[in-house]
Amino acid sequence: MKIISIALVLMLFAGIYTAKAQTPVENHGQLKIANGQIVDEHNKAPQLRGLSFSWSIWNGQKYYNPAVVDWICSDFKVSLIRVSMGIEPEGGYLDKPEFQKELVTTVIDKALDNGVYVLIDWHDHHAEKHVEESKAFFAEMAQKYAGNPQVIYEIFNEPDYQSWDVVKDYALQIIPVIRKYDSKNLIVVGSPRWDQNVDEAANDPITGYDNICYSFHFYASDNNHQESLRKKADYALEKGLPLFVTEWGVGEANGDGKFDMARNRIWLKWMEDHKLSWACWNITDKEETTAFLKPGANIDGNWTDEELTPNGKYLRELLRKLNE
Repeated sequence: MKIISIALVLMLFAGIYTAKAQTPVENHGQLKIANGQIVDEHNKAPQLRGLSFSWSIWNGQKYYNPAVVDWICSDFKVSLIRVSMGIEPEGGYLDKPEFQKELVTTVIDKALDNGVYVLIDWHDHHAEKHVEESKAFFAEMAQKYAGNPQVIYEIFNEPDYQSWDVVKDYALQIIPVIRKYDSKNLIVVGSPRWDQNVDEAANDPITGYDNICYSFHFYASDNNHQESLRKKADYALEKGLPLFVTEWGVGEANGDGKFDMARNRIWLKWMEDHKLSWACWNITDKEETTAFLKPGANIDGNWTDEELTPNGKYLRELLRKLNE
């Protein structure tokens, strides 16, 4: 017995014996807002990093299945998944609410099984026109997932040209519905101009509710998404506005265009320096720069290098490096 004990000690020191890796939720637990920042149960920034599913319609819909969730958790090593439920186009939630709910909750439930965090995204550019539908949806989600620290509610994907007053008014109608059933989990509020004008939100933030943060979006290669946009976010952070990069892309704002690696490195360093959590766009096989998959890629995950686009290969390597 003495010999075995000594051998075990030597193995531990040598790093041969390894315990089962903890899941992201085991590492971080309940998220909250403290001192203008998203923190975990240890009062440290969790810096979740992961992938965003595409609109739950069109090309991306076929990847909304448990096998894909298992694959991106095990192979890409995500700690966060964003479920982007399409609202307004044909086939979206307004058209087929029960179908869309079943589609996204299947992915959400599998993400929870994998121990990763999940953004439930009301993927709409005109959410202020769909307040009652949004209330009903988030009431149902909050009742279903209350008490599970992995769930995060993103209540307005990207306001278009709406003012901050309009976006804020919408948020103040949806937040109480969620808080009726879920008093703790993070709620992410949108900001004007496709989640870029966070400086406006910083000048007039929502008060009276705990654990509210704000989405910030950028496309790293776009000429209009460079230093001036970072300055808006820097201003918001300096004002104590907690930011969550719920969507960013390696290409340009239209989802296509160039993939400028130098600009991507600048943006990535900026997020790392500020310890911001993020989800990169998007799991689909569409012919565009920000798609992770080439056309015809396996709908059940298990993707080979030949099925990944340059973006897919880049994010796979990046997530494995940063999350492990």
